[in-house]
Amino acid sequence: MKFSGKNVLVTGASRGIGAEIAKGLAAYGLKVWVNYRSGEEQANAVKTAIIDAGGSAEVIGFDVSDEAAFTAGIKEIMAADGEFAYLVNNAGITNDKLALRMKNEDFMSVINANLTSVFTGCREAMKVMRKKKFGSVVNVASIVGETGNAGQTNYAASKGGVIAMTKSFAIEAGTSGIRYNTITPGFIATDMTDELPEEIKANFVANIPMKRFGEAKEVAEATAFLLSDHSSYITGETLKVNGGLNMA
Repeated sequence: MKFSGKNVLVTGASRGIGAEIAKGLAAYGLKVWVNYRSGEEQANAVKTAIIDAGGSAEVIGFDVSDEAAFTAGIKEIMAADGEFAYLVNNAGITNDKLALRMKNEDFMSVINANLTSVFTGCREAMKVMRKKKFGSVVNVASIVGETGNAGQTNYAASKGGVIAMTKSFAIEAGTSGIRYNTITPGFIATDMTDELPEEIKANFVANIPMKRFGEAKEVAEATAFLLSDHSSYITGETLKVNGGLNMA
């Protein structure tokens, strides 16, 4: 894939989907800034894997829900590279409970980590990218933000908010040459899904038209496309990576 920019920040890139996105973008020639909050050892392992494969990477630690830290992180990247071309807002958390048992702090903890942090990243990226009138942002949401899910009222609200917010950023940033798009993964095979009982996994798969979980690499490839020059006239869109589970 073709990229006009040189570097990318991937938040929550120490494991899972974020790690695969980081490795995939590095394979396409981008310098990847691997962000982590607490998994420093894992983030360094991702960096090592990228470098061993011939790519370029740096590790940068900060909590995306900390506005000042996120802003400082982008400034650090600018100071080191002289540009900030791409951003993937991937970091997020869950705190699942039925709504009747969910306290406001349970709700807001997920909103702050998954939605407010994405707002911060999108806003700060726009401030920097508009100076060169170039940039692309991909926000990783979830199929749950489109369909809802029992026990995940907070998570659904946060990811649904990401989808809507991305469209607003796309409208505001269009004339500045900056694109904002969203990825909504369905059931993706990760460490978390590996821990599910086989019966539960089989029930999930039965509802997926492609009859399998997706792979993190497939999400990474979709993300790379939306960042790249190959999607240069696509903004404000939501790309579903769900095996046909939600086609609406």
